Amino acid sequence: MNDAKEKHIYSVSELTKYIRVILEDSFPSIWVEGEISNFVLHSSGHMYFSLRDAGASLKCAMFARSNAKLKFKPKDGMKVICFGSVSVYEARGDYQIIVEEIEPKGIGALQLQFQQLKEKLQKEGLFDERHKVTIPFLPTRIGIVTSPTGAAIRDILNIARRRFSNVEIILNPVKVQGESAKKEIAAAIRQFNELKNIDVMIVTRGGGSLEDLWPFNEEVVARAIYDSEIPVISAVGHEIDYTISDFVADFRAPTPSAAAELVIPRKEDLVNLINTATTRLENALTVKFNVLTEKLAALRDSYILRQPLNIIIQYEQKIDDLRKGLAIRIDHLVKMRQESFKFLTGKLESLSPLAILNRGYSITAKLPEGIIIKDASLLKKDDIVETKLGNGRFRSKVEEIG
Repeated sequence: MNDAKEKHIYSVSELTKYIRVILEDSFPSIWVEGEISNFVLHSSGHMYFSLRDAGASLKCAMFARSNAKLKFKPKDGMKVICFGSVSVYEARGDYQIIVEEIEPKGIGALQLQFQQLKEKLQKEGLFDERHKVTIPFLPTRIGIVTSPTGAAIRDILNIARRRFSNVEIILNPVKVQGESAKKEIAAAIRQFNELKNIDVMIVTRGGGSLEDLWPFNEEVVARAIYDSEIPVISAVGHEIDYTISDFVADFRAPTPSAAAELVIPRKEDLVNLINTATTRLENALTVKFNVLTEKLAALRDSYILRQPLNIIIQYEQKIDDLRKGLAIRIDHLVKMRQESFKFLTGKLESLSPLAILNRGYSITAKLPEGIIIKDASLLKKDDIVETKLGNGRFRSKVEEIG
């Protein structure tokens, strides 16, 4: 065979590069739908995963520069649509998609991010009722975190002037939409806590789309509200709108106007309440005064106040009677004890050996041992004994034992 007819033999690297060029030229940009599996977030920030359906699996890589702005966190089992280009990883000969964008299928990215952050913060306890504090009844200073040009601050100021003009409103102006809004809102909340110059705080803005309200769904804002020592009312959007800040705040108001009405009572209502309480207090004091006056009159006319010395004399006589009765009882008790003592003494004397001696008997003991002699066999001639009589004693020497 000549050289022209010889087969071309590719090296592995050569063939792989050739396939890579063909694939990249054929599929420079495509959309692929599938379910995420084997998801890995590398320490470099790159994401690696597979897209699969019922019949096949396709490897994917999404580099950090592309996934930095993702609105949600991909995870295994999530159905998504990926946009990117087909390429070949030459080191392993694997073909893959270099993903540039990911969209969750069936639900918007922002809504998915909202659900994921809500679940995360709920598990951490940021929504717990035990952490929430009571809104003060009549604050003297109210801090407002909102845009200085929005409808929310205008509504709050109008309600404050109408309901209780004495309340002081302090505005901490921030952006309420856009990328920088979340940092400004969180910083304003922390600044109020550092200054400690308000009694309650309203974090608010008017209605808008999910994208417009998104700064109030950011984690940095939620944690600033949670860390606030000042009670926080969240009033974002319309009544049907719910944000993460609503769940973290101490109280959620459906609108900015509702927040103002909640925290600022009507001055007329308070005046009426004070007047009613004053009237009830005056009536109670009048009744109490009349009762005490009647008691004083009764005491003034009583016998004890008209004849106080007679009462003292009666008590002195009662004391004398008690003293006399006590003396009689003591005398009776002493006599009873004496009789008991005499009885026991007589009984003791009748049992005493000395009483037997007084009737002519005697007790003889051998000396020096002092052994009482009950039998003559205990003695021998010349033993010394001592005999005790009813009156006195004597010693003798044994001459004879019979």
